[in-house]
Amino acid sequence: MKKYILTLLFVGVISSLVLGQGCVAVRHMSCSVGTGANSSSMMHPGQWQVSMGFRSLHSYKHYVGAVYQPQREAAGTNVINDQQAFDLGVTYSVTDRFSVAFNLPLTFNSRSSLYEHYGNALSANPLQKRFYTNSNGIGDARLTASYWVLDPLKHMKGNFSLGLGVKLPTGNWNVQDEFHRRKSDGTDYTITKAVDQSIQLGDGGVGINLEIQGYQQLFSRTSLYYNGFYMSNPKNVNSASNVAPDKTVTDEMVHYMSVADQYAGRVGLNYVVSAKAGIGATLGARIEGVPAYDLVGGSDGFRRPGFIFSVEPGISYSTAKNTFFVSVPVATQRNRIKSANDRLTPGKHGDAAFADYIISATVTHRF
Repeated sequence: MKKYILTLLFVGVISSLVLGQGCVAVRHMSCSVGTGANSSSMMHPGQWQVSMGFRSLHSYKHYVGAVYQPQREAAGTNVINDQQAFDLGVTYSVTDRFSVAFNLPLTFNSRSSLYEHYGNALSANPLQKRFYTNSNGIGDARLTASYWVLDPLKHMKGNFSLGLGVKLPTGNWNVQDEFHRRKSDGTDYTITKAVDQSIQLGDGGVGINLEIQGYQQLFSRTSLYYNGFYMSNPKNVNSASNVAPDKTVTDEMVHYMSVADQYAGRVGLNYVVSAKAGIGATLGARIEGVPAYDLVGGSDGFRRPGFIFSVEPGISYSTAKNTFFVSVPVATQRNRIKSANDRLTPGKHGDAAFADYIISATVTHRF
């Protein structure tokens, strides 16, 4: 029985989908039902659970499609994104099968580049100076309701839940910062404009989130876990300009930033190393990404669509009321697919920078 309880607690924590991969703007979005829903099968109606997720990433490798662009690093013109993000989650168990969850991210972003400032060319940027832009603050909040399809008290060895939620535009989608310009005589001045889409705190849209998660006991110590979500963003574009005020708008389709859909999924195995000590380990695969075209609504605006496949090892420690989980998803495939705008011009294919890995951790406490 203790192995089953540990499996439930463990799977409940690892279903937190901590996302984000550099320039492909998959925002920090834990699977809301995940940080509390599986463990809510062991909760009584009226109980609460709080969780805190964390992730850290450093993206710097450029890809066009699935093709790595090492010349960008060699020339020093690659874009570097650093991000530390927290995700606070609160889950309330209404019944043994129905729960509601609220998640609010807090993100700290730093981005450095040449092309957004003086430029990549030696003629415009002879000293190849790199400058930084930043964004810090809360992101888009999510409110999710989830329901166990099977009675958790009767199906402890296998179950799955479905969730439906809403994403609210609480994060600033038009964060502004200073960008450097160089005059012909070499003197520096700055302009103020929206930071890159990849470090904007929100997207400005109301989204509908569909979630699934589940587990199946395979052997006495081993279980299968899976979880995922698709977030539909019907809004077409927001008010953040993708064009600097000192530049001319040459393509109205990408004048403003796109409000894009997002998706992610995970599947893997959980092994109970020691039920007595509350230690478990996982090994799984995950995919996360942004599609080129939205499921509902327009797909105009500037976006960098793409996806990342990763192998994700992890380890957990659980007590009666607390669980700690840490994992390091390592990217095995990165692909910056063509955007809707790219596909209008033969031969056009934008690039994006990706991280090699993410460090993620989740802590939960049940009252």
